[in-house]
Amino acid sequence: MKVLIVHAHPEPKSFCSSLKNEAVKFFEENNHEVKVSDLYKMGFNPVGDKYDFKELSNKEFFKYQAEQMNAYKENLFSNELTAEMDKFMWADAINFNFPLWWFSVPAILKGWVDRVFAMGFAYGAGKGVYDTGAFKGKKGFLTLTTGGPENSYGKNGRNGEMGTILFHINHGMLYFVGMDVLPPFIVYGATRISDEERKQHLVNYRNYLSNIHSHNKLY
Repeated sequence: MKVLIVHAHPEPKSFCSSLKNEAVKFFEENNHEVKVSDLYKMGFNPVGDKYDFKELSNKEFFKYQAEQMNAYKENLFSNELTAEMDKFMWADAINFNFPLWWFSVPAILKGWVDRVFAMGFAYGAGKGVYDTGAFKGKKGFLTLTTGGPENSYGKNGRNGEMGTILFHINHGMLYFVGMDVLPPFIVYGATRISDEERKQHLVNYRNYLSNIHSHNKLY
């Protein structure tokens, strides 16, 4: 299996980064191929703009989706975006690895989706969405850490139920473009747990990854 990990944490020593490292180690040890887009290390620009394109079709009025469509048809995406799109096409499974910030992904990861899941490439241009999406057959899954404890994200938790919080990512990003979405792996209260608990979470993560082909799909 070919796996792309899109990693979005600014601190290499964080537990979120440890989960990324553990995934790379697991997949390589089990003869899978792995590529990592470490967005902070790459200095990835999250802001979609005119520099996404080598040329513009309309220099008088900039419309982002129209330029994405034109770039897809005419092969005019910037080299940076083409590289990320190539990684995405190469992969059988895509993992977003990130800390939950303000009930969502960090801005740098949202920007990766904005720019890489471009119109024409990921949807539009005759491509369907959801069950008929362009990337049907690819697996997508989230690995994330939270600051709050698990009981804050339960049915009666003050932060709301985690499935609802992640809906716009699982459904609105991964499933929208056709991916088979797997249940997320979540480490709650990562900054508040002991070293022993962190070690156990890494063991649990390896078990999760070893069963990646048998998880029931969310979508």
